Parts: sequence; C-alpha cells; structure tokens
Amino acid sequence: MEKLIKLGKIKPKNSKDIKYSKIGLGFEKLDRDAFNPEKAYDKVAACGVKLARIQSGWQKTEREKGVYNFAWLDTVVDNLISRGVEPWLCLCYGNDLYTEAAKTVYGAVGCPPIFTEEEKAAWANYVKATTEHFKGRIRYFEVWNEPDGDWCWKHGNSGEELGRFTIDTAKVIRETYPEAKIIGGVVCQQRMNFINDALSTGMADYIDYISFHEYTHDETNEFQKVDVFRALIKEYNSDIELIQGESGTQSRRGGCGANRTGAWTPELQAKQLARHTMADLICDVHFMSYFSCVDMKEALNGIVGDESSYKDFGYFGILGADFDENGNATGDYTEKPSYYVLQNIASLFCGDIKSATHPFYITSETSGSVYDKTPDRMDLTTGVIEKEGAKALIYWMPTNIMTTSIHTFMRCELFTGGKEVKLIDIMSGDIYKLPDEDIEDRGNGVILIKEIPVKDTPLIITIGDFYK
Repeated sequence: MEKLIKLGKIKPKNSKDIKYSKIGLGFEKLDRDAFNPEKAYDKVAACGVKLARIQSGWQKTEREKGVYNFAWLDTVVDNLISRGVEPWLCLCYGNDLYTEAAKTVYGAVGCPPIFTEEEKAAWANYVKATTEHFKGRIRYFEVWNEPDGDWCWKHGNSGEELGRFTIDTAKVIRETYPEAKIIGGVVCQQRMNFINDALSTGMADYIDYISFHEYTHDETNEFQKVDVFRALIKEYNSDIELIQGESGTQSRRGGCGANRTGAWTPELQAKQLARHTMADLICDVHFMSYFSCVDMKEALNGIVGDESSYKDFGYFGILGADFDENGNATGDYTEKPSYYVLQNIASLFCGDIKSATHPFYITSETSGSVYDKTPDRMDLTTGVIEKEGAKALIYWMPTNIMTTSIHTFMRCELFTGGKEVKLIDIMSGDIYKLPDEDIEDRGNGVILIKEIPVKDTPLIITIGDFYK
C-alpha cells in the first residue's frame, strides 16, 4: 500500500445514524442468561449494525402454564430499539412444562413440541402471545433454530417434521400479526435434501424468507450454497428470499462450537469476518447476521444439574469477555479486531445497497514489484455492490485463511464514466487515492490501473461517491 496516497479513514457511524442496512449481529442466548446485555448495548450500537438476532426463550418466559412473563425480553427489545438497532426474533426452544424430554435438557434446547396435542396447543398459544406482545416492535419472526442439527432437534432431525411445524407456527403468526415477516428453514448444514423435504410439505406457501447458517474457514462455500438454495426455492415459491442468519468463527483455540479445532487468533477471526460478510453482500442476501456480539457459553447440549455440560465456552464474540462461576460472560467486554472490521463494514455499506455488475478486466502480467505473475480475475473472489448510483468493486484472493497471507498487485482496466476512483482497505478502514503514475486514461471513461494492491482480505475500489 506504500504507493497509495492516504486520504483518511472510514468514520464510524452509530446505529442511530443509519436509516437502513443489511448488516446485523447476533444477540442470542439470553434465554439461558449467557451474558449481561447491559454491558453490550452501547458497544453494539457504536459498531453501527442495524439488526440484532435474539431468541424468544419459551422455557424462560412461561414457567406457569398459560402465564407469560415477557419482562426480561421487553428489556432487551426496548434497549436495542432505543439505540437504533432492530431486533428480530427466533422463536425457540422447548418447555419442560409440556415436554418430558425437556426436563433433562438445559434451556430445553432442541426439544420441539410436536408429539402430543397438549404440546402443540401450548406452543401455538405461546407463539400467539409472543407475536401479539411484540406486534409493532418486531417485524421478523423466525421458526426454531438449526433444526437440521442433532443439537437443536434432539430426537433426530427430519425436514418433513420441520415443514409441518413451520406451517403450524406460521399460521398462528399470520393470524395474530398479518404484517409480520416469517422466516423458515434456519438450516446450518449443506444438505439440499433436508430443506427440500421441508419445502415439499407446502412450507414455502407460508413463509417469506429462508435463513441459513454458515460457519466455515472458506467463505467461497457460500456461493454454491446460495445458488443451490435459490434454485431449489424457486421450484416452490420464487418470492422467497434468503437471509444469512449466523456466521462467524472463534478468536482463539480451545473453544467449543463450530470451527473449534482451528488455530484461530483475533486477527484470523477478523479476516474471516471480513471475507464472509463481503460474500454475504455479493450474494445479495436480504440481510446478514454475524455471530456473535460477545464471547459466551455455547449451552446447546447442557444437562440439567450438570454445570460442566453448559460451561462450554465459545469465543465467537466481536467483544471479548471473562466468565463467572456460573459460566456467564462477565467483565467490561473489550473490542477485538473483528469489532472494528465489522464497524468499518457497517459504516461503508449502510443504505440501500444491492449486488450489481460493472465492466472491468483483471489481467495477469509479470510484475517487477513482486518478481512473479500477478493474479488474474479467476484467481480472485470479486463482486460489485451498487448504492445510489455509485459502485464498489470488492476483491480479494481467497487463499487458505489459516496458513497464507498475500500481498501482491494486479492490473485492472476499469470503466469509470469519469467518476472519481478511490481504494478502501476494509480491515483498517483506510481510504486511498491512487497515484497518478499508475493510472492511464484510455478515453471515454475507461482507465487502466497499472498496479493496484491485492490481499487475502477485501479491498474495495469505489467508483463515484460510494462512501459518504
């Protein structure tokens, strides 16, 4: 980056300063008291995310049959809304008042109420009470969490069971709150047959979105998954859109949950966040959510009475935490590198954005700067985002994030239409002007950038006034 002319940095925007955005953050597990939200609200808002995924916690809300105490969840919802963050609600999990199996499962995780008429009626009543209570404050209601995983559908997962359960739940939501947006699927694995089995029940006629979760060191996996899911959904209901509801990774070794075997560091976590979030935007999902706001226990396979079973810490947070004797996140919550990267993304990609196309060529040549061939377009992940007539050309080299860092250059022929071109490094937030000696004007709005940096993390060429 040494030849570039630094113009400044992305100025962080608070959530209150952003009218609309696709950028969200996970705020889950408060049904199991995994962290103290009071210490997170202001830092989440300062990060600039616009959406926060929360979980409804049937087990915590209904401790006496037919009596619902939403006070704990009201506090969460109202605190987020007051800071300019829109909460969206995952309806989950089971309840040991109605389901025998839930009596031994911490938080009744993975115990769907589908076996007896009493369970089904109790769930319907709870869903009705929840949607009525939050009508006007919450728009998006999601049905269950990761039902294709054995940890969240503990008796053995079935797409057809999920489809029927989603239909029954969606009918209650729609009758109670016709304007609500309903999210189904919530799948975490790359299994076309599972979501197809769910759709085959008629589920597609009752939902507005399908959400998926994607925990991986290789964000390029998402492009195929999105293509397959979109094509499959189109066979049933072409109006359904996709939401990326959870992605993320650890910031250290020794954690529990997804990607736990990796030799993760805070810097690698930040890289993964940057690459994966850019993939989400390139895929043009309706919105995305990074998991999670703070380090916390996983609490998916806990056994009632066995504290060690739910002191299974994950280090997915963009905020770091300590843990108290009960396994709950404590301390002042400190910002990790991933926090600032997400802040840069939220501040740059706020507003009405959409995936787009733009004319550019990336060609390989032997470079005297690196004594090697520079990458061509097939070596890179690229995408274009449009906002208010301006465009952002996003690119990075998708090397193995765990082993390989890249610093090279590329040659790019680009149509600008006479608009100003800048380069932004999303990791640092730095904004650059390209040196005049590296720009050749080819006439009629086309330029040749003779040498521009390439990294294994996203760089962004803006054409026009993309950053405001």
